[in-house]
Amino acid sequence: MRRYVAALVVDSVGGGILRPFLVLYAVTVLGLGVGQAGVALSVGSLAGLAVLPLVGRWIDRGARSATVATALFVRVVGVAVLLTGNGLAAFAVASALLGIGGQAFPAAHAAVVAALRQGRERDAALAMTRSVRNAGMGSGALLAMLAVAVGGNVLTGLLAGTAVAFLVAGGLALSTRVTAVESRHDHDPGTPPSMAGLLVANLPFAMCFSVLEVVLPALLVTRMHASAAWPAALFVANTVLVIALQVPLVKWLSRWARGTVWAAAGVVLGLSYLGFWAGEAVGATAIAVVGVVYTLGEILYTGSGTALVIAATPPAQVGRALVRFQLSTGLGMACAPAALMGLLDVSPALLWGCLTVATLAAALAVGRRRSSAQQLSAGVNA
Repeated sequence: MRRYVAALVVDSVGGGILRPFLVLYAVTVLGLGVGQAGVALSVGSLAGLAVLPLVGRWIDRGARSATVATALFVRVVGVAVLLTGNGLAAFAVASALLGIGGQAFPAAHAAVVAALRQGRERDAALAMTRSVRNAGMGSGALLAMLAVAVGGNVLTGLLAGTAVAFLVAGGLALSTRVTAVESRHDHDPGTPPSMAGLLVANLPFAMCFSVLEVVLPALLVTRMHASAAWPAALFVANTVLVIALQVPLVKWLSRWARGTVWAAAGVVLGLSYLGFWAGEAVGATAIAVVGVVYTLGEILYTGSGTALVIAATPPAQVGRALVRFQLSTGLGMACAPAALMGLLDVSPALLWGCLTVATLAAALAVGRRRSSAQQLSAGVNA
Protein backbone atom coordinates (compact mmCIF):
# COMPACT_ATOMS: atom_id res chain seq x y z
CA MET A 1 0.00 0.00 0.00
CA ARG A 2 2.87 2.41 0.74
CA ARG A 3 4.27 2.17 -2.79
CA TYR A 4 0.80 2.72 -4.19
CA VAL A 5 0.31 5.82 -2.01
CA ALA A 6 3.70 7.05 -3.21
CA ALA A 7 2.47 6.58 -6.79
CA LEU A 8 -0.59 8.70 -5.98
CA VAL A 9 1.58 11.47 -4.53
CA VAL A 10 3.88 11.60 -7.55
CA ASP A 11 0.96 11.44 -10.00
CA SER A 12 -1.02 14.17 -8.26
CA VAL A 13 1.99 16.51 -8.13
CA GLY A 14 2.43 16.00 -11.87
CA GLY A 15 -1.27 16.62 -12.46
CA GLY A 16 -1.13 19.78 -10.37
CA ILE A 17 1.72 21.06 -12.53
CA LEU A 18 -0.09 20.21 -15.77
CA ARG A 19 -3.66 21.40 -15.21
CA PRO A 20 -3.20 25.16 -14.73
CA PHE A 21 -0.92 25.58 -17.75
CA LEU A 22 -2.19 23.15 -20.37
CA VAL A 23 -4.27 25.75 -22.21
CA LEU A 24 -1.50 28.33 -21.75
CA TYR A 25 0.95 25.94 -23.44
CA ALA A 26 -1.47 25.44 -26.33
CA VAL A 27 -1.85 29.19 -26.85
CA THR A 28 1.68 30.48 -26.24
CA VAL A 29 3.80 27.57 -27.52
CA LEU A 30 1.63 25.81 -30.10
CA GLY A 31 0.00 29.01 -31.34
CA LEU A 32 -3.61 27.90 -30.96
CA GLY A 33 -6.63 30.03 -30.18
CA VAL A 34 -8.37 29.69 -26.83
CA GLY A 35 -11.48 28.36 -28.55
CA GLN A 36 -9.49 25.71 -30.44
CA ALA A 37 -7.79 24.58 -27.24
CA GLY A 38 -11.10 24.37 -25.40
CA VAL A 39 -12.75 22.28 -28.10
CA ALA A 40 -9.77 19.92 -28.26
CA LEU A 41 -9.85 19.39 -24.50
CA SER A 42 -13.60 18.73 -24.53
CA VAL A 43 -13.25 16.19 -27.33
CA GLY A 44 -10.41 14.58 -25.41
CA SER A 45 -12.62 14.19 -22.35
CA LEU A 46 -15.33 12.58 -24.46
CA ALA A 47 -12.74 10.19 -25.91
CA GLY A 48 -11.88 9.21 -22.36
CA LEU A 49 -15.51 8.46 -21.60
CA ALA A 50 -15.75 6.33 -24.74
CA VAL A 51 -13.06 3.90 -23.58
CA LEU A 52 -14.47 3.42 -20.08
CA PRO A 53 -16.41 0.22 -20.96
CA LEU A 54 -13.13 -1.41 -22.02
CA VAL A 55 -11.54 -0.31 -18.75
CA GLY A 56 -14.39 -1.86 -16.79
CA ARG A 57 -14.07 -5.21 -18.55
CA TRP A 58 -10.32 -5.25 -17.94
CA ILE A 59 -10.82 -4.56 -14.25
CA ASP A 60 -13.40 -7.33 -13.96
CA ARG A 61 -10.94 -9.77 -15.54
CA GLY A 62 -8.69 -9.22 -12.53
CA ALA A 63 -6.50 -6.25 -13.43
CA ARG A 64 -6.05 -3.64 -10.73
CA SER A 65 -2.69 -1.88 -10.43
CA ALA A 66 -1.97 -2.67 -14.10
CA THR A 67 -5.02 -0.61 -15.08
CA VAL A 68 -3.85 2.33 -12.99
CA ALA A 69 -0.34 2.08 -14.43
CA THR A 70 -1.69 1.97 -17.99
CA ALA A 71 -3.78 5.09 -17.38
CA LEU A 72 -0.63 6.87 -16.20
CA PHE A 73 1.51 5.63 -19.08
CA VAL A 74 -1.12 6.85 -21.55
CA ARG A 75 -0.74 10.30 -19.99
CA VAL A 76 3.03 10.06 -20.47
CA VAL A 77 2.48 9.48 -24.18
CA GLY A 78 0.04 12.40 -24.28
CA VAL A 79 2.59 14.79 -22.76
CA ALA A 80 5.26 13.45 -25.12
CA VAL A 81 3.01 14.30 -28.08
CA LEU A 82 2.64 17.83 -26.73
CA LEU A 83 6.40 18.22 -26.42
CA THR A 84 7.25 16.85 -29.85
CA GLY A 85 4.24 17.92 -31.93
CA ASN A 86 3.10 21.18 -33.48
CA GLY A 87 -0.24 22.82 -34.11
CA LEU A 88 -3.82 21.77 -33.56
CA ALA A 89 -3.39 18.15 -34.64
CA ALA A 90 -0.75 17.47 -31.98
CA PHE A 91 -2.78 19.17 -29.27
CA ALA A 92 -5.91 17.25 -30.26
CA VAL A 93 -4.09 13.89 -30.11
CA ALA A 94 -2.48 14.83 -26.81
CA SER A 95 -5.86 15.95 -25.40
CA ALA A 96 -7.40 12.62 -26.39
CA LEU A 97 -4.60 10.65 -24.69
CA LEU A 98 -4.73 12.81 -21.57
CA GLY A 99 -8.53 12.49 -21.56
CA ILE A 100 -8.36 8.71 -21.82
CA GLY A 101 -5.84 8.48 -19.00
CA GLY A 102 -7.72 10.97 -16.85
CA GLN A 103 -11.13 9.34 -17.25
CA ALA A 104 -9.80 5.81 -16.72
CA PHE A 105 -7.86 6.64 -13.58
CA PRO A 106 -10.69 7.16 -11.01
CA ALA A 107 -12.36 3.80 -11.67
CA ALA A 108 -9.05 1.97 -11.83
CA HIS A 109 -7.87 3.60 -8.60
CA ALA A 110 -11.10 2.75 -6.77
CA ALA A 111 -10.76 -0.86 -7.92
CA VAL A 112 -7.25 -1.02 -6.45
CA VAL A 113 -8.48 0.27 -3.10
CA ALA A 114 -11.39 -2.20 -3.21
CA ALA A 115 -8.88 -5.03 -3.63
CA LEU A 116 -6.70 -3.82 -0.76
CA ARG A 117 -9.36 -2.93 1.83
CA GLN A 118 -12.86 -4.11 2.73
CA GLY A 119 -15.93 -2.51 4.30
CA ARG A 120 -15.55 0.72 6.21
CA GLU A 121 -11.76 0.41 6.12
CA ARG A 122 -12.10 0.75 2.34
CA ASP A 123 -14.19 3.92 2.76
CA ALA A 124 -11.49 5.40 5.00
CA ALA A 125 -8.78 4.38 2.52
CA LEU A 126 -10.66 6.06 -0.34
CA ALA A 127 -10.96 9.22 1.78
CA MET A 128 -7.28 9.10 2.68
CA THR A 129 -6.18 8.77 -0.93
CA ARG A 130 -8.43 11.66 -1.93
CA SER A 131 -6.73 13.80 0.69
CA VAL A 132 -3.31 12.70 -0.58
CA ARG A 133 -4.24 13.57 -4.14
CA ASN A 134 -5.61 16.97 -3.15
CA ALA A 135 -2.41 17.75 -1.30
CA GLY A 136 -0.33 16.61 -4.26
CA MET A 137 -2.37 18.60 -6.76
CA GLY A 138 -2.08 21.73 -4.63
CA SER A 139 1.67 21.25 -4.24
CA GLY A 140 2.13 20.70 -7.96
CA ALA A 141 0.13 23.81 -8.84
CA LEU A 142 2.15 25.84 -6.35
CA LEU A 143 5.43 24.59 -7.81
CA ALA A 144 4.25 25.48 -11.30
CA MET A 145 3.15 28.97 -10.28
CA LEU A 146 6.50 29.61 -8.59
CA ALA A 147 8.34 28.43 -11.68
CA VAL A 148 6.31 30.72 -13.92
CA ALA A 149 6.76 33.64 -11.52
CA VAL A 150 10.55 33.30 -11.82
CA GLY A 151 10.18 34.11 -15.50
CA GLY A 152 11.56 32.74 -18.74
CA ASN A 153 10.22 30.03 -21.01
CA VAL A 154 9.50 27.37 -18.40
CA LEU A 155 6.36 25.75 -19.84
CA THR A 156 8.27 23.13 -21.80
CA GLY A 157 10.27 22.25 -18.71
CA LEU A 158 7.09 21.97 -16.63
CA LEU A 159 5.58 19.58 -19.18
CA ALA A 160 8.72 17.48 -19.21
CA GLY A 161 8.62 17.31 -15.42
CA THR A 162 4.97 16.22 -15.61
CA ALA A 163 5.84 13.41 -18.01
CA VAL A 164 8.57 12.17 -15.67
CA ALA A 165 6.14 12.31 -12.72
CA PHE A 166 3.51 10.25 -14.58
CA LEU A 167 6.18 7.75 -15.67
CA VAL A 168 7.50 7.29 -12.12
CA ALA A 169 3.98 7.02 -10.72
CA GLY A 170 3.07 4.39 -13.31
CA GLY A 171 6.14 2.36 -12.43
CA LEU A 172 5.34 2.54 -8.71
CA ALA A 173 1.73 1.53 -9.31
CA LEU A 174 2.74 -1.39 -11.51
CA SER A 175 5.24 -2.61 -8.92
CA THR A 176 2.49 -3.06 -6.32
CA ARG A 177 1.08 -5.98 -8.39
CA VAL A 178 -2.46 -5.68 -7.02
CA THR A 179 -4.98 -8.01 -8.69
CA ALA A 180 -8.56 -8.99 -7.97
CA VAL A 181 -9.13 -11.06 -4.85
CA GLU A 182 -12.08 -13.09 -3.71
CA SER A 183 -13.88 -11.08 -1.07
CA ARG A 184 -17.09 -10.99 0.89
CA HIS A 185 -19.73 -8.72 -0.58
CA ASP A 186 -20.27 -6.31 2.30
CA HIS A 187 -23.75 -5.22 1.32
CA ASP A 188 -24.49 -1.78 2.68
CA PRO A 189 -27.77 -1.54 4.64
CA GLY A 190 -30.21 0.35 2.49
CA THR A 191 -28.25 -0.13 -0.74
CA PRO A 192 -30.64 -0.31 -3.71
CA PRO A 193 -30.54 -3.49 -5.80
CA SER A 194 -30.19 -1.48 -9.02
CA MET A 195 -27.68 1.30 -9.56
CA ALA A 196 -29.40 2.81 -12.62
CA GLY A 197 -31.38 5.37 -10.63
CA LEU A 198 -28.33 6.40 -8.65
CA LEU A 199 -26.35 6.99 -11.83
CA VAL A 200 -29.03 9.42 -13.02
CA ALA A 201 -29.21 11.08 -9.59
CA ASN A 202 -25.44 11.47 -9.66
CA LEU A 203 -25.53 13.90 -12.60
CA PRO A 204 -26.56 17.02 -10.59
CA PHE A 205 -24.09 16.09 -7.86
CA ALA A 206 -21.23 15.93 -10.38
CA MET A 207 -21.95 19.51 -11.40
CA CYS A 208 -20.83 20.71 -7.98
CA PHE A 209 -17.16 20.65 -9.01
CA SER A 210 -17.77 23.27 -11.71
CA VAL A 211 -19.36 25.57 -9.12
CA LEU A 212 -15.97 26.06 -7.47
CA GLU A 213 -13.79 25.99 -10.58
CA VAL A 214 -16.01 27.84 -13.10
CA VAL A 215 -19.10 29.53 -11.65
CA LEU A 216 -17.72 31.23 -8.54
CA PRO A 217 -14.70 32.77 -10.33
CA ALA A 218 -17.02 34.19 -13.00
CA LEU A 219 -19.50 35.41 -10.39
CA LEU A 220 -16.88 37.04 -8.17
CA VAL A 221 -14.82 38.73 -10.89
CA THR A 222 -17.33 39.65 -13.60
CA ARG A 223 -20.54 40.29 -11.65
CA MET A 224 -19.34 41.23 -8.16
CA HIS A 225 -16.17 42.97 -9.42
CA ALA A 226 -14.06 41.36 -6.71
CA SER A 227 -10.32 40.83 -6.98
CA ALA A 228 -9.09 37.81 -8.91
CA ALA A 229 -7.41 36.74 -5.67
CA TRP A 230 -10.78 35.72 -4.22
CA PRO A 231 -11.35 32.70 -6.53
CA ALA A 232 -7.78 31.56 -5.86
CA ALA A 233 -8.31 31.92 -2.11
CA LEU A 234 -11.54 29.91 -2.32
CA PHE A 235 -9.77 27.12 -4.20
CA VAL A 236 -6.92 27.01 -1.69
CA ALA A 237 -9.32 27.01 1.27
CA ASN A 238 -11.34 24.21 -0.31
CA THR A 239 -8.20 22.14 -0.85
CA VAL A 240 -7.00 22.67 2.72
CA LEU A 241 -10.39 21.75 4.20
CA VAL A 242 -10.64 18.60 2.09
CA ILE A 243 -7.16 17.53 3.17
CA ALA A 244 -7.91 18.20 6.84
CA LEU A 245 -11.49 16.92 7.13
CA GLN A 246 -11.97 14.19 4.53
CA VAL A 247 -10.67 11.23 6.56
CA PRO A 248 -12.00 12.12 10.04
CA LEU A 249 -15.40 13.10 8.65
CA VAL A 250 -15.77 9.90 6.62
CA LYS A 251 -14.80 7.83 9.68
CA TRP A 252 -17.29 9.69 11.88
CA LEU A 253 -20.08 9.20 9.34
CA SER A 254 -19.44 5.45 9.12
CA ARG A 255 -22.20 4.95 11.70
CA TRP A 256 -24.74 5.80 9.00
CA ALA A 257 -25.50 4.02 5.74
CA ARG A 258 -23.62 5.32 2.72
CA GLY A 259 -26.88 6.17 0.93
CA THR A 260 -27.96 8.33 3.88
CA VAL A 261 -24.69 10.25 3.74
CA TRP A 262 -25.02 10.71 -0.01
CA ALA A 263 -28.54 12.10 0.37
CA ALA A 264 -27.34 14.40 3.16
CA ALA A 265 -24.63 15.68 0.82
CA GLY A 266 -27.35 16.87 -1.55
CA VAL A 267 -29.08 18.79 1.24
CA VAL A 268 -25.83 20.46 2.34
CA LEU A 269 -24.88 21.35 -1.24
CA GLY A 270 -28.38 22.71 -1.87
CA LEU A 271 -28.10 24.93 1.20
CA SER A 272 -24.71 26.18 0.00
CA TYR A 273 -26.18 27.12 -3.38
CA LEU A 274 -28.88 29.15 -1.66
CA GLY A 275 -26.12 30.72 0.43
CA PHE A 276 -24.16 31.70 -2.68
CA TRP A 277 -27.34 33.25 -4.08
CA ALA A 278 -27.86 35.34 -0.95
CA GLY A 279 -24.14 36.05 -0.56
CA GLU A 280 -23.92 37.92 -3.86
CA ALA A 281 -25.80 40.82 -2.28
CA VAL A 282 -23.50 40.85 0.77
CA GLY A 283 -20.05 40.54 -0.78
CA ALA A 284 -17.08 38.29 -1.44
CA THR A 285 -16.57 37.59 2.26
CA ALA A 286 -20.04 36.04 2.48
CA ILE A 287 -19.28 33.88 -0.56
CA ALA A 288 -16.12 32.68 1.16
CA VAL A 289 -18.03 31.76 4.33
CA VAL A 290 -20.64 29.83 2.38
CA GLY A 291 -17.75 28.11 0.60
CA VAL A 292 -17.09 26.20 3.84
CA VAL A 293 -20.62 24.75 3.72
CA TYR A 294 -20.11 23.86 0.06
CA THR A 295 -16.86 22.06 0.90
CA LEU A 296 -18.60 20.00 3.59
CA GLY A 297 -21.21 18.95 1.02
CA GLU A 298 -18.47 18.03 -1.45
CA ILE A 299 -16.73 15.89 1.19
CA LEU A 300 -19.99 14.08 2.04
CA TYR A 301 -20.61 13.39 -1.66
CA THR A 302 -17.13 12.20 -2.58
CA GLY A 303 -16.89 10.19 0.62
CA SER A 304 -20.08 8.23 -0.01
CA GLY A 305 -20.74 7.95 -3.76
CA THR A 306 -17.90 5.70 -4.89
CA ALA A 307 -18.02 3.76 -1.62
CA LEU A 308 -21.72 3.03 -2.14
CA VAL A 309 -21.15 1.81 -5.70
CA ILE A 310 -18.47 -0.64 -4.55
CA ALA A 311 -20.52 -1.86 -1.58
CA ALA A 312 -23.59 -2.38 -3.77
CA THR A 313 -21.79 -4.44 -6.41
CA PRO A 314 -20.56 -8.04 -6.36
CA PRO A 315 -16.73 -8.13 -6.61
CA ALA A 316 -16.81 -9.78 -10.04
CA GLN A 317 -18.72 -6.80 -11.48
CA VAL A 318 -17.09 -3.92 -9.62
CA GLY A 319 -15.12 -2.72 -12.66
CA ARG A 320 -18.20 -2.23 -14.80
CA ALA A 321 -20.06 -0.58 -11.94
CA LEU A 322 -17.22 1.86 -11.29
CA VAL A 323 -16.88 2.87 -14.93
CA ARG A 324 -20.64 3.44 -15.15
CA PHE A 325 -20.37 5.72 -12.14
CA GLN A 326 -17.38 7.48 -13.69
CA LEU A 327 -19.34 7.85 -16.95
CA SER A 328 -22.17 9.48 -15.01
CA THR A 329 -19.74 11.77 -13.18
CA GLY A 330 -17.85 12.59 -16.37
CA LEU A 331 -21.04 13.49 -18.25
CA GLY A 332 -22.18 15.74 -15.41
CA MET A 333 -18.80 17.46 -15.28
CA ALA A 334 -18.68 17.83 -19.07
CA CYS A 335 -22.15 19.40 -19.29
CA ALA A 336 -21.76 21.62 -16.24
CA PRO A 337 -19.60 24.50 -17.55
CA ALA A 338 -21.82 25.26 -20.55
CA ALA A 339 -25.09 24.69 -18.68
CA LEU A 340 -24.19 26.60 -15.54
CA MET A 341 -22.53 29.51 -17.29
CA GLY A 342 -25.53 29.76 -19.62
CA LEU A 343 -27.86 29.99 -16.61
CA LEU A 344 -25.57 32.53 -14.93
CA ASP A 345 -25.60 34.65 -18.07
CA VAL A 346 -29.40 34.82 -17.87
CA SER A 347 -29.67 35.34 -14.13
CA PRO A 348 -27.84 34.27 -10.96
CA ALA A 349 -31.22 33.56 -9.41
CA LEU A 350 -32.01 31.13 -12.23
CA LEU A 351 -28.60 29.46 -11.85
CA TRP A 352 -28.77 28.91 -8.10
CA GLY A 353 -32.46 28.05 -8.19
CA CYS A 354 -32.00 25.37 -10.83
CA LEU A 355 -28.92 23.94 -9.13
CA THR A 356 -30.68 23.79 -5.77
CA VAL A 357 -33.82 22.14 -7.12
CA ALA A 358 -31.87 19.60 -9.21
CA THR A 359 -29.53 18.67 -6.34
CA LEU A 360 -32.30 18.38 -3.75
CA ALA A 361 -34.35 16.27 -6.16
CA ALA A 362 -31.36 13.99 -6.67
CA ALA A 363 -30.88 13.74 -2.89
CA LEU A 364 -34.55 12.83 -2.50
CA ALA A 365 -34.19 10.15 -5.17
CA VAL A 366 -31.17 8.66 -3.39
CA GLY A 367 -33.02 8.71 -0.06
CA ARG A 368 -36.19 7.14 -1.48
CA ARG A 369 -34.30 4.35 -3.22
CA ARG A 370 -32.54 3.60 0.06
CA SER A 371 -35.88 3.37 1.86
CA SER A 372 -37.27 1.08 -0.85
CA ALA A 373 -34.24 -1.19 -0.55
CA GLN A 374 -34.69 -1.39 3.24
CA GLN A 375 -38.32 -2.43 2.80
CA LEU A 376 -37.31 -5.03 0.20
CA SER A 377 -34.63 -6.39 2.57
CA ALA A 378 -37.12 -6.57 5.43
CA GLY A 379 -39.59 -8.47 3.26
CA VAL A 380 -36.96 -10.98 2.19
CA ASN A 381 -35.75 -11.56 5.75
CA ALA A 382 -39.26 -11.85 7.24
